[in-house]
Amino acid sequence: MNEDLKVNVSGLPRDYLDAGAAGNVSAAVSSQVPGVEPEPELVVNPWDIVLCTSGTLISCENAIVVLIIFHNPSLRAPMFLLIGSLALADLLAGIGLIINFVFAYLLQSEATKLVTIGLIVASFSASVCSLLAITVDRYLSLYYALTYHSERTVTFTYVMLIMLWGTSICLGLLPILGWNCLQDESTCSVVRPLTKNNAAILSISFLFMFALMLQLYIQICKIVMRHAHQIALQHHFLATSHYVTTRKGVSTLAIILGTFAACWMPFTLYSLIADYTYPSIYTYATLLPATYNSIINPVIYAFRNQEIQKALCLICCGCVPSSLSQRAPSPSDV
Repeated sequence: MNEDLKVNVSGLPRDYLDAGAAGNVSAAVSSQVPGVEPEPELVVNPWDIVLCTSGTLISCENAIVVLIIFHNPSLRAPMFLLIGSLALADLLAGIGLIINFVFAYLLQSEATKLVTIGLIVASFSASVCSLLAITVDRYLSLYYALTYHSERTVTFTYVMLIMLWGTSICLGLLPILGWNCLQDESTCSVVRPLTKNNAAILSISFLFMFALMLQLYIQICKIVMRHAHQIALQHHFLATSHYVTTRKGVSTLAIILGTFAACWMPFTLYSLIADYTYPSIYTYATLLPATYNSIINPVIYAFRNQEIQKALCLICCGCVPSSLSQRAPSPSDV
């Protein structure tokens, strides 16, 4: 009697209540049956899509440079070896970004996280170190112009390549060998699973290399201006011509260094002051420009080079344009 009173108080028809009760019972039973609940939908972070797209563009662009240098026997000078090292490092960085996207949404595990972050750290470290090596090579080619094309230079280049890749691989192995924050999240940096100390070391190392590159490029500017002035005096060029030539060389160096700083400096400084508690959007917003540096590098260091342009034209159309074969190098090509 009490149950009838309780049901009638609701004011709903009896048959509706019975149908509702039956539905509730079936729902309760179905909720207790394992495997009936729908799987949660996979939500993809738009920032990860952008990073993956950037990685794809990086991989395609730098793969062209690597193939050109690898398949062209004439491109074996120290300068081209360093450009090839830069392209290979950026190629691996792009592949690392793609693998990171795949593993993050399709194969989630601690091992894949460590391997992916190790590859990304090693490749980007090799990229920055290759940029420093290219700067050193350019300085030596101008400062020791008479003895630059010698066996000693080739040996020194191979030593630089071994050192920079050895150092980069060691930095990439640190998270895999145990220097990570998977067991203690309070030590995480803005890039999990890198620790705060690991990120600080990488950031300080970058600032040191940037300062060294800045000093070398200042010296290169002085040498370029001095050489341009001497050439103008020997050939009796006008002062305006000397000014235009020198300005092109200095502008090129400023663009190279300014692009490098604009791409990497935001993420470097953010990694020093922030940790895992900061919103992830700030990490994405500063990391994305750093990846753009690997997109710009082939344009600055490879595709502007006259020899690489010739090799690319030979591959694409089987001929070399007369404008390339007749163009002489200038201070703006440094």
